[in-house]
This record gives sequence, C-alpha cells and structure tokens, in this order.
Amino acid sequence: MFEPPRAEVSAEVPEPPALRARPRTRTSTYPFTPAIATVALHRTGRRAPVSVLSLQSPSATGFFVWSLLGVLFAAVPLIAWSRIARTRGVGYATAAALLAAGGLLVAIQHGGVPAVPRADAHLLFTVATPLLIVLGVRLEKGQKGHASEAWGRRRSTAVGVLGTQFVLTLAASALYFLMGAGASVPPATAVPDLPPGLIVLSEGSSCGSSSCARSVTVGSRDGLTPAEIVRKLDRSSGWTCRPNGWLLDRRSRCIGVTQTNGKVQLNVTLSDLIP
Repeated sequence: MFEPPRAEVSAEVPEPPALRARPRTRTSTYPFTPAIATVALHRTGRRAPVSVLSLQSPSATGFFVWSLLGVLFAAVPLIAWSRIARTRGVGYATAAALLAAGGLLVAIQHGGVPAVPRADAHLLFTVATPLLIVLGVRLEKGQKGHASEAWGRRRSTAVGVLGTQFVLTLAASALYFLMGAGASVPPATAVPDLPPGLIVLSEGSSCGSSSCARSVTVGSRDGLTPAEIVRKLDRSSGWTCRPNGWLLDRRSRCIGVTQTNGKVQLNVTLSDLIP
C-alpha cells in the first residue's frame, strides 16, 4: 500500500521564561491518500486499511446536527419576537436586527469570524437580543398603547422561552469557564500568517506541567539565513502575550520566535488560567 511521507517535528518546543515545563512531544502527520486511510495499531505497530467513509460519516453527521442546533439557537429570539410584534414599522425593524444578529452568530459558529470567540459570542447574543426585543416592545407601546390580554399571554410565553435560553447559556458558559481553565494545545488558527516568501517546513505540539505549545519550523523560498528569517517575522522583541478569549477564556496565549541549531521556530503557547 502506498503510504505518504510523514512530516518530521522537533522534539523540543521552547516556552516563555515564566512557564517552566517538561515537554511531552506529540507529533503530527499529514496523510494525503484520497481513498484509503491507515490506522496505527497500538500494540503491533502494523497498519490496517480503513475506509474513509467510515471515518468521515460520523463527523459529517455531527457537523450537520450541531449546525442545525446552532441555527435553531440563533432563531429563538426572532421566533419569540414574531409572536409579540404588533406594528409593521417597529416589527420589521426589530426583526431585521434580530435576523442580522442571528446570521452573525451562525457565521461565528462556522468560523466565518475567527476574531470573535464562539463561547463569548453565544453569551453576548443571549444578552443583546432580549434587550432588542424589550426596546421593540417599548416603541410599539408608545404607538399602539396597552396590549390585549391575549398579547399578554404571548408575551409571557416569549419571556419564558428567552429566559430558558439565557439560563441554559449561562450554565453552559460557567461550565466552559471551569473546564477550560487548563492548558491545551493552541489551535492552528492561532499561528500568525507568515510573510510572503516564508514557508512552513514542519509542525509539532507538546504539553508540559503548566502550558502547551504549537511549534512551526519556518523556512524561506528565497534562501534567507535564519537571522534574516527572524527579522522578516518581525518578532525580535521576545514573547508577546494576551488573553486567549474575551470573557470566558482568560488563559494566557503567548507568541515568540526562537532560533536554535540553525532552525527558526514560531511558537504559540497556551498556559493554565492559574499557573
């Protein structure tokens, strides 16, 4: 069976001076066979062919289910407003704002806005959309006066639905905050884009006692020396750190460049919330 080449990764990944850890290196490979995937057997070291369909079908099903749940989550405020809107002008304007907010949330769910953390986006969505609905109700009350008793019952139902959504989101956010306090390997999207002319030679990841790191070995198409590559990366000032998220993920994410044994590595680390 044809087997694609494996990318080699370095066994050591530097960490910021404040994060002393003993790395346990995990290597990454990049298979390219289109029809057959291979799986390494833990005990024998032999490889057994596995159908790609058997590997991809569960993930495709999971993606569809989560996408559907995400759309339903984003549509809840719009559905609630459709039950209590009383005027054309305010009703359509508020519905348009809710539709735009829901569309933005769906885009964030699918990675269309990578700068916005998904967990924070869901929490902010469940806070902002009820405020939009309250504003719409206030404006309509000024135009139409007091509503009927039937409208009051529909409003109570809408409040119950939106309240349930908020409580569930708040509970999920608290769980996310508590479970996400530990170190983890930074995602590939956390690695900055390379300047033109620079290429990725290999990639690896490792974890220590208080942090995890993703390391990319950088080369040059133009034959630049390691020192020239470091200057082109424009990160000669050492490690730069910032919070990994906005509200719910306050772990420190650091980026730095190291030059060892003639190799230039771009490193991204993600540390524990409480080292």
